[in-house]
Amino acid sequence: MVMLQLFHACGYKIGVAHCNFQLRGSEANDDELLVQERCHQIQVPFFSKRFETNNYATENKISIQMAARELRYAWFNEVMKHENFDLLATAHHLNDVAETMLLNLTGGRGVDGLTGIPVKHKNIIRPMLFALRSDIEKYAFDESITWREDASNQSLDYKRNRIRHDVIPVLKELNPNLEYTVQRSIDKNLGMIELMKLGIEAFEMKYVVHSGNRMTIDKKALEAFQHPASVLYALIKELGFSLEQCTSIITSLAGTQPGKSFFTPSHQLVIDRMELIITPANQKPLEILINESQQKAELGSMCMELIGSVDLTMLSGPHEVVFDAANIEYPLIWRTWREGDFFYPLGMEHKKKISDFLIDKKIARNDKEGVTVLESAGEIIWVVGYQISNRFKITPATKCVLRITVTQPHFI
Repeated sequence: MVMLQLFHACGYKIGVAHCNFQLRGSEANDDELLVQERCHQIQVPFFSKRFETNNYATENKISIQMAARELRYAWFNEVMKHENFDLLATAHHLNDVAETMLLNLTGGRGVDGLTGIPVKHKNIIRPMLFALRSDIEKYAFDESITWREDASNQSLDYKRNRIRHDVIPVLKELNPNLEYTVQRSIDKNLGMIELMKLGIEAFEMKYVVHSGNRMTIDKKALEAFQHPASVLYALIKELGFSLEQCTSIITSLAGTQPGKSFFTPSHQLVIDRMELIITPANQKPLEILINESQQKAELGSMCMELIGSVDLTMLSGPHEVVFDAANIEYPLIWRTWREGDFFYPLGMEHKKKISDFLIDKKIARNDKEGVTVLESAGEIIWVVGYQISNRFKITPATKCVLRITVTQPHFI
């Protein structure tokens, strides 16, 4: 209510979005009525919405607090888009900053948890962060600004309230200026984190390679650090890897046979000979048909071009190959390989399982999942990007060839 008064006094074009989570019965309805009446008095657009918060939390298996947060910010974004507002202002204050930092410490957050609440994040601004709650209450009293207390703020069922009512009073006995001290600490941390990010970027430029959806990290580069697990965590935490997993990965580097894997819901990390390889996990098998008249085909991020030609020039590149066109039957099938697949490698009369072929090629486990094959009449004619079948090579008797080129963001 104080923030609304200040914005109005400054002459900004504003609107008010009020959420009724229907968790406190008539109290919540009275809150809504107070805000609506105040907006009417000062002629400020008022938007409100009532949410089935309990149902949403149950359906999504999340806490009431998280449900309320998801619901309100999704709706705030809708209002901003439809009503052409540029910024979303929330009235967090300096006490909230101290509570948030202590919550982050209690919850085991890393360095990024020591930055409190930002004054601006994307299109969200928090213009009241400079003020203590006591200062805001005094201003409201002096200016006769009416507000209502949310009774749930007194409940010790919530972690933040335990911090607010039980922990902070004890800490303020040790340091009466606790909130300002916390803010000064945050200001110091922000600079250190900026430097840390520069260090991470420099490390990534030298030792990390991103290629499409594949990420590799030089194993030896990690060994130079006293705390390699923490360094690895800083690099891959956004992919869902925990510090405990990173510790296990580092422990596994010495003496581990290549191929040991670690998983998150979205990614897979494999320890290879010289590097850690991270790719998306659980990629679905892909398969498309290619007809005789077709000159281009796409499978995932890969693009294949097919050209019939009487030019019998042999090609040595693994991503551009030629076949004896007389032996090709359509439609061709381009798909990810499966266990049990085999082919006749160039120069061999005996068949070889593709799984064994990939092992011989020293292909990392998570890279194997992305290997594709090209099939004609049920027989594999090409392990794409690696080797063609001996049965479809051109010979002195070949009169016409099928020339195929494949491009994609990454090939081994």
